[in-house]
Amino acid sequence: MSRRSRPAQVQNSHSPSLRSEIVHAAARLIAEDGFDYGLAKRKAVRQLGLPENFPLPGNAEVEVAVRDYQAIYQEDEHAERIVELRHAAIDLMHRLAPFSPYLTGSVLEGTAGRHARIDILLFPDNAKEAEIFLLDMGIPFHHGNPKSERVEAVFVIDDEDMPANLIVLAPRDERVALKGYDGRTRARAKVEAVEALCAATEATVPAI
Repeated sequence: MSRRSRPAQVQNSHSPSLRSEIVHAAARLIAEDGFDYGLAKRKAVRQLGLPENFPLPGNAEVEVAVRDYQAIYQEDEHAERIVELRHAAIDLMHRLAPFSPYLTGSVLEGTAGRHARIDILLFPDNAKEAEIFLLDMGIPFHHGNPKSERVEAVFVIDDEDMPANLIVLAPRDERVALKGYDGRTRARAKVEAVEALCAATEATVPAI
């Protein structure tokens, strides 16, 4: 029934089976195609032939399914990709040290898909200061679209080895527990914590 409207009798918004289908379809889109959670859920609804206003599952449910999908279908590839992205994040965070960088998002959480980007929060005195710094450092970037009123700017780095979103916030927000669209507090980590996370992860990998 994918891509076709389902009969009304199977569009019950309280159906656990339909909810599960959305969750797993969204998880596949995130893991394979790099969709963000909101877009993946909406696309999954369309693929399953459900109405656009069909209730969406929470990000927490989808995140569990993403981890399961990666463990089953992408185990070795995914583990290597996470290590690569975290090391790239560490390098970038050291370069951006003047702006109190924090790693957040799927690279920190360990759910980054094949086309995921590194999300780094920056807290300069103003966005222009960070922009000038990137220009002076010779780091190519372009402007992205902020997804929150708190975000002052987003600088997008399209480097193949270091794809990143630099999310600029006001200095006062460094002390605020920021939340995602689903109301959950977004985890974030300073570079020392990311380095410790990498060290702990690599210590568990058997030598070849």
